[in-house]
Amino acid sequence: MAGLGQGQGGGGKPPLLVKIVMAGETCVGKTSIVRRYTEPAGAPASSYLATIGIDFKVKPVTINDTRVKLQIWDTAGQERFHTLSTSYFRGAQGFVLVYDITNLDSFQSITSWMNDIHEKAGDEVDVVLLGNKCDKESERVVPKQKGEKLAWEHGIPFFETSAKDNVNIEDAFSILTKEILEKKSCVLYDSDVVTLNESKKRTCCAF
Repeated sequence: MAGLGQGQGGGGKPPLLVKIVMAGETCVGKTSIVRRYTEPAGAPASSYLATIGIDFKVKPVTINDTRVKLQIWDTAGQERFHTLSTSYFRGAQGFVLVYDITNLDSFQSITSWMNDIHEKAGDEVDVVLLGNKCDKESERVVPKQKGEKLAWEHGIPFFETSAKDNVNIEDAFSILTKEILEKKSCVLYDSDVVTLNESKKRTCCAF
């Protein structure tokens, strides 16, 4: 997508640090989506064990000559990790909320996850909804129209994705990141979080 890519730019300023959290039930493909987006092009798609607790990846991107470092937190979807996972929602600027098109329960839980997001991170955070595993069309139980309708009700973007076939992964993160920056939400410059002895200074995006 135009305007999004890896690069330097930014006039020598340190990159902006944006915290994005993956949310959704276990085994919907959150880890595979993160790996597909953050690992080098050409890396083989693999199956991953369910995340235990929390994990994160970093992805540097450049949007309209502004360098951004995406810190993508991959949370566990299992009920026993729910309190731990949602504790990482605080301070996030964006969420990738995922369900599995072959698993009706994962779709029906989306509203509950949205409530958790708003409760822990506020009503102004940006969210994108993903119906993952669209490569398994023969096993589909959630029609695309249902995902579109749910996203419309919450006023958020929607994509059907496939981590396996790399369908719409880049576009989903691109749209989410641009929406975060366009809102001019306060984000930290990466250099502001390096030294623990100094107080963190919050700097609003200005474009």
